[in-house]
Amino acid sequence: MTPRDDFDPLAPQREAAFFYGLFLRGHPLDSLRQDIDVPRPVVTRWANARDYQGVFRSDLDRIYEYRKRVLAIFDGLVSSDNVSLSLQ
Repeated sequence: MTPRDDFDPLAPQREAAFFYGLFLRGHPLDSLRQDIDVPRPVVTRWANARDYQGVFRSDLDRIYEYRKRVLAIFDGLVSSDNVSLSLQ
């Protein structure tokens, strides 16, 4: 996520589309989800670190929310792809 992404409402969709393209090229679904998501141990470390306060803490929160948004969009693309494949 770059500073520009704060001002670009389509940034999460673009990133999800990038990962969806990788999925369509045969990359494993679980591997892509792991690449997009923030692992639970990292979130726990962020929550417990005393030096992650103030502005830095809010930046971490924004990163977490952004990654979750990208993951949700990606999952929506994959699930809609699976529905269209089963209809054919």
